[in-house]
Amino acid sequence: MDVSIVQSVWTLVVLVLFVGIVIWAWSGKRKQEFDEAANIPFDEDDKPTATTSKENSHG
Repeated sequence: MDVSIVQSVWTLVVLVLFVGIVIWAWSGKRKQEFDEAANIPFDEDDKPTATTSKENSHG
């Protein structure tokens, strides 16, 4: 096999893989899962923990 054929096949494999990942990421089936993951930073409760209050006491 010639090196250019191997490079062409590898380029085609990577392109197909990339297109597959894009289709998977933009799939409507995944919307709810991605929306839940996007809201994880906002799910924290606002109560200070024992460690947080000790760090902020400066005393």
